[in-house]
Amino acid sequence: MGRKYFVARIIIASVILLLILIALLIRMYHVQIERHDELFSKAKNTYTSTVRQEGKRGEIFDMNGNLLVGNKPCVDIAADPGEVGDSSKCRELAEYFQKTLELDTLNIFNRLSIKTYESTGKAIRYVIIKRGVELDIAEKIRREVKMKKFKGVIFENKTKRFYPKNKLVANILGFINVDSGKVVPEGGIERVVNTNVTPTESVSEIERTRKGLRLSGEEEKMKAVQDGNNVYLTISEPIQMIVEDELDKLMEKYNPEAAYAVMVDPFTGNIIAMAQRPTFDPNDRTHMDPKAWRNRITEDSFEPGSIMKSTVVAAALDLGIVTPTTKIDCEGGHWLFCGKILSEAAGHGHDIISVTQIIQVSSNIGTGKIGVMMGKNNVYDTIRKFGFGQKTGIPLKPEAVGSILKLEKWDGLTVSRYPIGQTFTVTPLQMVRAYCALANGGKLMELRLIDRQKNPATGEELKMEILSPLGNIFKRPGTHQEIVDMMKLVTKKGGTAEKAAVKGYEVAGKTGTAQKLVNGVYSNNLHVASFIGFVPADNPAFVLLVTVDEPKGAYYGGVVAAPAFSHIAKKALRVMNVPPEYDIPVDEEEDDLL
Repeated sequence: MGRKYFVARIIIASVILLLILIALLIRMYHVQIERHDELFSKAKNTYTSTVRQEGKRGEIFDMNGNLLVGNKPCVDIAADPGEVGDSSKCRELAEYFQKTLELDTLNIFNRLSIKTYESTGKAIRYVIIKRGVELDIAEKIRREVKMKKFKGVIFENKTKRFYPKNKLVANILGFINVDSGKVVPEGGIERVVNTNVTPTESVSEIERTRKGLRLSGEEEKMKAVQDGNNVYLTISEPIQMIVEDELDKLMEKYNPEAAYAVMVDPFTGNIIAMAQRPTFDPNDRTHMDPKAWRNRITEDSFEPGSIMKSTVVAAALDLGIVTPTTKIDCEGGHWLFCGKILSEAAGHGHDIISVTQIIQVSSNIGTGKIGVMMGKNNVYDTIRKFGFGQKTGIPLKPEAVGSILKLEKWDGLTVSRYPIGQTFTVTPLQMVRAYCALANGGKLMELRLIDRQKNPATGEELKMEILSPLGNIFKRPGTHQEIVDMMKLVTKKGGTAEKAAVKGYEVAGKTGTAQKLVNGVYSNNLHVASFIGFVPADNPAFVLLVTVDEPKGAYYGGVVAAPAFSHIAKKALRVMNVPPEYDIPVDEEEDDLL
């Protein structure tokens, strides 16, 4: 009996041990095989960390390497919800960030309280608190976090976009926003070159000690990143400053709706300066008016008025329809054509005058009659040859093209109105490009804003091509000099823009004073005042347009825009080291310095 009892106990014990062994094997299979990935990931989280790296966004410079857009050191503050602690710790940390970074307590608390991803169950190890924190603020927070013994707070050294010249060139440069960690360029050059200036980024896993320190040699595992290309514009910062300073003075004196200026090298198409008012500071966009950061120079169009006359008269000269001395009856100031009366500017009636004088005094009737003499086909071809109704090649988007009626839609009156810049619209860039053709002998250039790009790692440069013009607008060798000589008289005594003159230099140009359309009717109170010209007239350093939209008080181009042209040109010529063409009398030179 005793032996049977003993055997039974052994059998029972063996069965129990066998069942335990089977359960252990099943458990080991479940843990080692079925839950291997899950448990390995959890274990790995205890001794590894994820390191995110990103190169620097490419910087933007002017033609000569002056920094226009850079990268400023800053700190991204994040947290590891699993390390922060329980609900009370999460709330305490959220309240701290509300006080120091002015963040929403509830939002931070909720994000810190969620420890795993609902879909996968994987631990959440990274929650961004605030990006781009200034270095001094971040350092203060770092000290306080250590003192208060908060856990799981992460400080990452980063850079953020910085515009060292504040408002200078702002509408050309654009700016960037950051949405969910992704850079979103908002217009301007920032958008145009975004692909080229965007750096590479990497995510690396490295091993660390229980105290969170990286193990020796782990840095070698971190994947390399590459900075974005640097971009060099055709802009000259010193001249840009001159232009913007003068626009500020125009805004103060005439309180217009807007003002803008564009300066271009007529032989390369390089935009030397381009600015508008109102504008904005991309470093401080808290109260920014969207109207201020919209690029009016590329997006707006306007009726050009009399600055259009030079292109049409040049074409008439080139076609042999008129000569500089051809006499035209300007009807004493009022001309009835196709049932409509065309008048000269108030108090400026003329009788029989030459084509040269028509440009000098800006006769509407004289130019309108030249248009009729040319015929609508030639007028339309002239407008197209000078690039109106077409894009200019500038990389900024969007770019308006203006509004020009197709030839079949012209009425009898159109042929007399287009030559004086009425009933159709152009863009500032189109007008500048057309005058580049007048300045350089008839070559229509593509406008350039980006000169080159440079790889910061290798130093390799990529030069943006200067495209050759497609033929010559002028067929007669003498056309160029004839129209330039006429436009020189505009800035001399008896011309409409004596105030555009620059002492020591010959200036060729044209005034424009265009009435604005309001509900289909030309307003007597709202005008666009312009002056466009080039200097030195016979070997131009630049073409410059100054346009003032709805100036208050005075409104003639020769009064409002011409003086600004003169002030900008005088200073720009000095910066460019362009020597005077003739000596300035001592008494006039002294006046010039006052």
